[in-house]
Amino acid sequence: MIKICFICLGNICRSPMAEYIFKDKIKKLKIEDKFYVTSLGTSNEEYGNDIYPPVKELLKRHNIEFDTHYARKFKKEDYEKFDYIICMEKSNIRNLKYIVDDHNNKIKTLLDKDILDPWYTRDFETAYKEIENGINKLLEKLHN
Repeated sequence: MIKICFICLGNICRSPMAEYIFKDKIKKLKIEDKFYVTSLGTSNEEYGNDIYPPVKELLKRHNIEFDTHYARKFKKEDYEKFDYIICMEKSNIRNLKYIVDDHNNKIKTLLDKDILDPWYTRDFETAYKEIENGINKLLEKLHN
């Protein structure tokens, strides 16, 4: 089983969006039993909060199912639980490296560019499209 953790700052916008888009795609491909997928943040700012309402609306518009979500921060002990730790932007990597040493080179960005935080930009659709693009590339790599 391949274990993936998507990472953003607060774990209420981009990383849960990535988690549920990925889960939707592997369900449609009938390969969900090959993956464990979750999401976490690099800060405690949103600890315990659900997915940000505009993200829920966006997921609904794209027919992506999601569950009740509780934002959590990545902890040092989480590192060994995952094969891939996929960040939305370079600052997420920098923040993670204050928490854990990436001795197995598991921490990467989803795209070669930052996926800007729609909490600040208010551009949820662009974030969705970029995340979906990155997930398609990741799935292509992981599911030959």
